[in-house]
Amino acid sequence: MLSPAKLRQLARQHGTPVFVVDHAQLRQNFQQFRKYMPRVQPYYAVKANPAPEIVRTLYKIGASFDVASLPEFEIVHENIKDLPAKERQAFIWDKIIYANPIKATKTLEALDEYKPLVTYDNVEEIRKIKRHAPHAGLALRLKVPNTGAMVELSSKFGAAPGDAVALIAAAHEAGLVVEGLSFHVGSQTTNYENFIQALNLAAGIFREAESRGFKMKLLDIGGGFPAPYDSQVKPFRHLASKLNSEIDRLFPPPMEILAEPGRFMVATAATLVASIIGKAVRDGKLCYYIDDGVYHTFSGIIFDHCKYPVKSFKKGPTQICSVFGPTCDALDTISLAEELPELELGDLVYSPNIGAYSQASSTWFNGFPPATVVHVNQLPE
Repeated sequence: MLSPAKLRQLARQHGTPVFVVDHAQLRQNFQQFRKYMPRVQPYYAVKANPAPEIVRTLYKIGASFDVASLPEFEIVHENIKDLPAKERQAFIWDKIIYANPIKATKTLEALDEYKPLVTYDNVEEIRKIKRHAPHAGLALRLKVPNTGAMVELSSKFGAAPGDAVALIAAAHEAGLVVEGLSFHVGSQTTNYENFIQALNLAAGIFREAESRGFKMKLLDIGGGFPAPYDSQVKPFRHLASKLNSEIDRLFPPPMEILAEPGRFMVATAATLVASIIGKAVRDGKLCYYIDDGVYHTFSGIIFDHCKYPVKSFKKGPTQICSVFGPTCDALDTISLAEELPELELGDLVYSPNIGAYSQASSTWFNGFPPATVVHVNQLPE
């Protein structure tokens, strides 16, 4: 994290709330993923934080990209639009996956000229792709265990394993090419057995598909790699070691392995700095009001089931406090049990590790604007 002095300086310079993205930390996270999982190509999940500056930094250092909407595709495409046509097409083939299994027909029509790799998980989607994006390559999304994940995804997406080979066959019968399989074990997964079970399930489907004449070449192991929000999250190398062993056992080369880290890449790369704008004692508890909240950078509390500690730059004895956002809505509650010292109006507080699924969901609810975004330690153009 950036030093307290640097964070305070940026708050004075830009006002609050200010959302500070540290690109040095972003690069470090990418390099850590590559170091510990050298066989797996990381496709950054753009939805975690779609800031063009973040996409640009990751593009420069060799990332691939997982997009889940046409606007996200266009953010990535902006970085490669000046490449010669063949190189641009090669990048889209090799470096982008459209990993939303359900796609609007207009999206498919817009994507078709690029011949993208897209996911699917049902027969109706095969029909849509055949009609509106017949040049796309396909990856079948499987339903896998999401036990213990902070955000569960298996109830919304994924083909039942028993239906997998039939769906591969249906795509081939429609004249489409199924390149491989994908799965997602749920966001912020600290239950590593989810990954192990999913890998073994996928391996069985690869074997059954090949026995039926369907040869596939890639496996997308999705996201879910946990960000180190607290000391209970084990270092990434522990998960990587387990996954590497299982991948090498089940999927020897030349099987291509890719992943979709989003939270892991960007969570620790941003810090929010806010100001105390109100103070009261309610039912004997000290309450602070700050100029950011759950309709803004703290949106992950609502949408992502995530907790972001609010910390003080000021030292001193602490007490259990409530912290609220600025809007005229009781839902705008950041914490009912935050350890903070005695603070005054205008004092600064900060929340680290808030880069993923936070500022990306900010609104203008109640007329309050999102935090100012400041990028530091960017690579030169």
